[in-house]
Amino acid sequence: MTERGEQRLTIRDVAARAGVSRAAVSLAFNNKPGVSEATRARIIEVARAMGWEPNLSARALNKQGTGTIGLAISRPARQLGLEPFYMEFISGLESVVSDHSGALLLRLVKSLDEEIELQRHWWRSGQIAGSVLVDFREHDPRVPVLSRLGLPAVAVAHPSLTGPFTSLWTDDTTAVTEAVRYLAALGHRSIARVGGTAELGHSVIRGAAFSAAVADLGLPEGRQLATDFSGDAGARATRSLLTAAKRPTAIIYDNDLMAVAGLSVAAEMGLRVPADISLLAWDDSQLCKLTHPTLSAMSHDIHAFGADVARSLYEVLAGGRVAAHQVPTPALTPRGSTGPPPERE
Repeated sequence: MTERGEQRLTIRDVAARAGVSRAAVSLAFNNKPGVSEATRARIIEVARAMGWEPNLSARALNKQGTGTIGLAISRPARQLGLEPFYMEFISGLESVVSDHSGALLLRLVKSLDEEIELQRHWWRSGQIAGSVLVDFREHDPRVPVLSRLGLPAVAVAHPSLTGPFTSLWTDDTTAVTEAVRYLAALGHRSIARVGGTAELGHSVIRGAAFSAAVADLGLPEGRQLATDFSGDAGARATRSLLTAAKRPTAIIYDNDLMAVAGLSVAAEMGLRVPADISLLAWDDSQLCKLTHPTLSAMSHDIHAFGADVARSLYEVLAGGRVAAHQVPTPALTPRGSTGPPPERE
């Protein structure tokens, strides 16, 4: 149940508070003749006191929304432009949004607090009909605030992280386990993981799955390094692993960009891939097919994932009951960057 003060305003709400007709509110908001200047000023004053945002039309205040969906991402702009996952995901969203004659409103934010204020502004000002929520943390502060707000949304995360929002997610536990078992089957006993931001829910899930998989196979505990998903951070993490006294013979990366950076670091250090070190990427964008050697990866259809998320959100906006559901699990695509470990192992 939403709190009344947090719901998006409607013409009916303002009319009731101001003691005028809904037609008068519509005329006032649209700056049309038919009401006196004194009445128009009083209506605007009442609306602002109720949390109205400037420059709205009566249509924007309608609860059915405008067909525009919001997406806020906490990434530097330059990094987002290089991140294959989000480029594919956004293209999937857009393919469905365009079919609904809608629009995607994308904004980059610096923090969850900034996103909360942005989502509140978008919703209360009528700029969006609903939102796609990404990059969930454990005990994510957006969940209680945005659910009280009454914001229609679809969450891209495991349902254990998303509260009441409809969620779509990949089975990262199964995918990580498959990756570790594949490398172990090749003979690797020293496996490391270069992960993303440590506080992200999916990073926590993948990290726990990695630890469980190596333990189940009786392998030594592998090092796991957290990064910000950037190529620079992936390179630094790879360099740290490969200069250690006992370097791993295989590394799993949480995205393709870091795996490509890792491949460059291996070449910089005079290591052969995969003869000296095996590298396994995640997502399997076009980047994986353009390197030499080509990168083995955990593959999934990110474009289709984005399209599924958008369809689910439009079903929510239409009043349908959309069940949380898992999208296809990333599956191993072996290529030239993985092979048996060197003889010393």
